[in-house]
Amino acid sequence: QAQLAESGGGLVQAGGSLRLSCAASGRAFNGYAMGWFRRAPEKEREFVAAISWSGGRTHHADSVKGRFTISRDNAKNTVFLQMNSLKPEDTAVYYCAAMYGRPTAQDMGVPKDYDYWGQGTQVTVSS
Repeated sequence: QAQLAESGGGLVQAGGSLRLSCAASGRAFNGYAMGWFRRAPEKEREFVAAISWSGGRTHHADSVKGRFTISRDNAKNTVFLQMNSLKPEDTAVYYCAAMYGRPTAQDMGVPKDYDYWGQGTQVTVSS
């Protein structure tokens, strides 16, 4: 059973930083692109960032560019989301997801194209 487990969420003041991790287990995730999405209360799920299997291609939403950085360590089956200069509007449940293949940047932003999802981790940014 493939599983994705997020960690690293919490409560932080505006301007602070958090680093989310997503550990993959249960199967080999060779060849999988990984993405981060978030859902704020009463809002639609929103694409945050994605990274190709090799790590050579990344894609970040305009709302987080320059503040968030996605990376991965394939030896540890883990993907990271470094979040700096956090704002109250970043408050949401953050989910990681895995998609097999070599998606385009556009594909990376489509939730339904992902094969596996984690349970999410809460990030709360206070003003």
